Amino acid sequence: MNRGYSRRSALAALGASSAVALSGCLAGSDSDAGSESTIRISGGVGPLPMVQVWADIYTDERDVDIDVSGGGTGVGVSDVMNDQVDIAMMGRDPDEEEIEQGLVATAMLIDTVVGTVNVDNPIFGELWENGLTQDELAAIFSKEITNWGELVDGDVDEPIFVYGRSDSSAAYQQWGEFLGGYTENELEDMADGNFDGDQQVAQAINNDSHGISLNNINYVYDFNTGDLEMNIRPVPLDRDESGTLSPEEEFYETRDEFLTAVEEDRYPSPPARDMYLAANGEFDEEAADFVKWVLTEGQQYVRDNGYAPISDEQLEEQREILAEAS
Repeated sequence: MNRGYSRRSALAALGASSAVALSGCLAGSDSDAGSESTIRISGGVGPLPMVQVWADIYTDERDVDIDVSGGGTGVGVSDVMNDQVDIAMMGRDPDEEEIEQGLVATAMLIDTVVGTVNVDNPIFGELWENGLTQDELAAIFSKEITNWGELVDGDVDEPIFVYGRSDSSAAYQQWGEFLGGYTENELEDMADGNFDGDQQVAQAINNDSHGISLNNINYVYDFNTGDLEMNIRPVPLDRDESGTLSPEEEFYETRDEFLTAVEEDRYPSPPARDMYLAANGEFDEEAADFVKWVLTEGQQYVRDNGYAPISDEQLEEQREILAEAS
């Protein structure tokens, strides 16, 4: 259900710079004066728009402010471990070192990235009908395949331009794992060009018929309609390596079809990935109340804002983790 809250404005703001703080209630603003307390949140730009929507809804009914800022998962983890914020947003699983240092995290939703090309790609018809395998995508991003003609039977001689991310991106990290274990730095070094944030990558693909990259799905599908947006198109994944897409692999026409495929595990993880809210050791009372709301009432807003919900079973597990850490 939709109460009029939209993450489109959040996506546009992120496009200017994924490291710039995006907040509904900036510290020191007039709204602070009439509120008893503030929950501070920072971190991953992938979950940030959904967390901002949640924050707007939550604070409408409570005497609390929530400051939400981006900067990336690494920034959020650093901030929360140094007690600069109450909650970190994470676009990836917490690693062992972070857990050993006391980080506790609860999954809240599933976000997804896809390979992206321009609708005027020299072999778009073949890509849309047959997809690419995981190995073919890995060969493209590692520059083993550098010409679109290498992917089809026919007289095509057109170069491939690979675009990556220059910022610290959990999505890019997950994409590297999906491609076979490449690090962000390795992908960045192999790319023909790198950009800071999803919006700039999407713009590069929108303007280049020979380009390929990756994007969170809300930069591929129109937020309001769920239809494919601008010149950007997802690269269908040929998971069974049959050379063509089976009916079970054809779910890219709309965002709703795509999210259903994610929920049904017809799209792999990674690059689909759980996203988390995390604290240093434990969530304080007000932060815990917010996270508990996210894991209960707040879940009804997930699908309408372009994410896939986690399962009821996993939600119950996350609520138990929260109870132990608050």
